[in-house]
Amino acid sequence: MKRHTSAFKTTLAHGFTLIELMVVLVIIGVLAALIVPNVLDRADDARVTAAKTDVNNVMQALKLYRLDNQRYPTAAQGLKALVVKPTEGGPVPLNWKPYLERLPNDPWGNQYQYVNPGIKGEIDVMSFGADGQPGGEGKNADIGSWQ
Repeated sequence: MKRHTSAFKTTLAHGFTLIELMVVLVIIGVLAALIVPNVLDRADDARVTAAKTDVNNVMQALKLYRLDNQRYPTAAQGLKALVVKPTEGGPVPLNWKPYLERLPNDPWGNQYQYVNPGIKGEIDVMSFGADGQPGGEGKNADIGSWQ
């Protein structure tokens, strides 16, 4: 038993060589290079999924608004009409009630866009994506109610 303990102490006293440390750092670097891009893509995918979910929720609230008030909010009233009763910018809804607790921002911190009459449907709700500009590809692509 003493012999084993003595050998263990000798190994600890000598430590690791520079080559051993470099090999470990290279292995960690290779693993990071393989894993990090996949993780970053997942964050963008999660933001796109969250935006699609928000757009669907806002569209459902707009449909309820229309059922209660026989029309969608005007472009001037905007999505704010789902949170606060409109008093101007078009016909005042007679059967208004709160349809959302608050208006969400898209995952990139921008406001969702509302178009009435819509470009691709009767009405459109959309996010301009990561760049906050119309159009784009990949993570910068528009995410809308028509998808």
